[in-house]
Amino acid sequence: MKKWMMLTGLAMTLFLSACDNEDKLNAIVKVDSAFETGADGWTPGFSDYSTDTDSTTLEMEAERTTLPTGLDTTRYGYMLQGHNRADDMFMYLKKKVTGFVPNQTYSVVFNVNFGTQYPENSFGAGGSPGGSVYLKAGASPVEPVRKLEDKMYVFSLDKGAQSEIGKDAVLLGNVSNGMETFVYKLVERSNADKPFTVKANAQGEIWLYIGTDSGYEGLSVFYYDRITVTLTEQQI
Repeated sequence: MKKWMMLTGLAMTLFLSACDNEDKLNAIVKVDSAFETGADGWTPGFSDYSTDTDSTTLEMEAERTTLPTGLDTTRYGYMLQGHNRADDMFMYLKKKVTGFVPNQTYSVVFNVNFGTQYPENSFGAGGSPGGSVYLKAGASPVEPVRKLEDKMYVFSLDKGAQSEIGKDAVLLGNVSNGMETFVYKLVERSNADKPFTVKANAQGEIWLYIGTDSGYEGLSVFYYDRITVTLTEQQI
């Protein structure tokens, strides 16, 4: 018997879709966060920097705020800012999503709209502020956290380093604005052509995260305007 379920809410919907010749049903969970009324459960974090670094020089800031001049300043986004001091600073947002089938496998597709002001071919210390900073996204049954290892604050999941990919992440591209000048523009990145899979934990939870992995040794400021994540149950 087909079971139809509906989960209502501002940022997440659950529905069922038919698939394959046996007319099986795949549950689909969609997380849609536009930050107009709040943070929608997303919380910020910073990692991949040395304990020897004076934290005041890292200029780390994170807040829900209006978009900057050059974009629609009546709209809200989630701003992340940090100054990479010769390490590989990772600035990220994370969110726990519940209500999945425990230990079930899901495919994950991110669609991210964010404001960036950095041309791809611009120059900076260590690399380009547009072309050498990489947008990554991932999902895990365990919460991603910052942890201390050998005098370094590191990310607890395997996201890879800069342009390299780890088992817990997908590369969405760099953070360039697609222009030749330093001006804020909303750009979109997605892994729709390359979904990856994650297994929910025993409590039916999945942690999502998205962030920037910097090879540019300078100040970076980004505004996440909208994050949409589609998680589709995989038939075994």
